[in-house]
Amino acid sequence: MRDVYELFEEAVEIESQSLIRLMTRVNRTLSAEKDQIGKLQINGRLVHLPPSGKATIVGDIHGDLDGLKHILTETRFIEKASDSEEVYLVFLGDYGDRGTHSAEVYYVVLSLKDAYPNKVVLIQGNHEGPEDLLAEPHNLPYELQKKFGADWQTIYRELSSLFRRFHTAAVVDERCIMLHGGVPSKAKSLEDIAYAYEKHPAERHLEEILWSDPVEGFTGTYPSPRGAGILFGEDVTNDFLKMLNVHFLVRGHEPVSDGYKINHDGKVLTLFSRKGSPYFNRHGAFLTLDLSKVFDSARQLEPFIRRF
Repeated sequence: MRDVYELFEEAVEIESQSLIRLMTRVNRTLSAEKDQIGKLQINGRLVHLPPSGKATIVGDIHGDLDGLKHILTETRFIEKASDSEEVYLVFLGDYGDRGTHSAEVYYVVLSLKDAYPNKVVLIQGNHEGPEDLLAEPHNLPYELQKKFGADWQTIYRELSSLFRRFHTAAVVDERCIMLHGGVPSKAKSLEDIAYAYEKHPAERHLEEILWSDPVEGFTGTYPSPRGAGILFGEDVTNDFLKMLNVHFLVRGHEPVSDGYKINHDGKVLTLFSRKGSPYFNRHGAFLTLDLSKVFDSARQLEPFIRRF
């Protein structure tokens, strides 16, 4: 694959037909992701990462092309993946649909998936959700029209189809789970997460995974001011992690001024991997996680969180 600088130069100059061809290839790749891809085990829309190697975990990007370039440059993911190192890149969703460079970010992310299908995990965010759960305002159609003119509807249709193939969550057994928003409060097993998309809207697992937020100071669940999902207390987190036999949750979804925050006595880590307009946070952050190590708390991860 070309280096970081060439990839981002291509992204800025991307034309509609090149993006459409890329989306078609990635759609084929995601459609074929069943059972095992390299060392990744696939169960429904749940990805099992191996307890080995290193993973870079990226929160919401929302069209921040410069932030994404910084992350790929600092981690040297492309160089390491090209050298067959055991490295993984996990995106927690919300790639575009806010910010200024959605199409360019999609091009970079999808190019990485196209080049390294068994090392890149694309998790669905609430900005990539099904039509009845899409975030409002939904700016993506206007952004695509501005960049691609008459081709925007074709690109939007293909992107929307692609989003619905993204994975719901990724788990490292006996270590952690990674998803976009929050805990599915009524989930009884790993299968409820793996097949949350297929069970939607009859069951609310997917809605809560895409939309929910942790809060401090109360127990149980409450309606979310976002209009979808829930607010969930520490007891809900504890029950969920115990059910999965993991120690903590890594999620995005929530703008954080310092790029990350820790909730529920070290059981929840939030990453927000973009900065500036329209959220005006001071820092973005990402995590580089040694998958072979067992951490009891997200607080132990702070030395491995990189802010920019």
